[in-house]
Amino acid sequence: MITDSETLVLAGKSAKNNEELVEQVGKDEEVFHTAAIGSPFVNIKGKAKRGDLKEAATFCAKYSKDWKKNKKDVFVHRFKGKEIYKDKSMKLGTFGIKKFKVIKVKKEDIQKWQQ
Repeated sequence: MITDSETLVLAGKSAKNNEELVEQVGKDEEVFHTAAIGSPFVNIKGKAKRGDLKEAATFCAKYSKDWKKNKKDVFVHRFKGKEIYKDKSMKLGTFGIKKFKVIKVKKEDIQKWQQ
């Protein structure tokens, strides 16, 4: 997707897509995933501009299993590419995160988001 400030945001649609997406993330680029399992990894390409973080977090929440199942506020983890790790025991599309911030995406924002 393209944000209102015309920043490119990429997202995975499957475990394989998430692997490919995480592989290309820059170390200082912003990445999002819901606190609950079952969402796309979402990556803001380059430096995030004003409003990009909220749009990317809302996009991540809207296409998550948490939202589809519960229709409530969704908690999204925000982290940098350098915080992502993978070890051999993790299945396809699964990653560990060393450090993250939590964003609460409100139900109303998800419902009114049109993309």
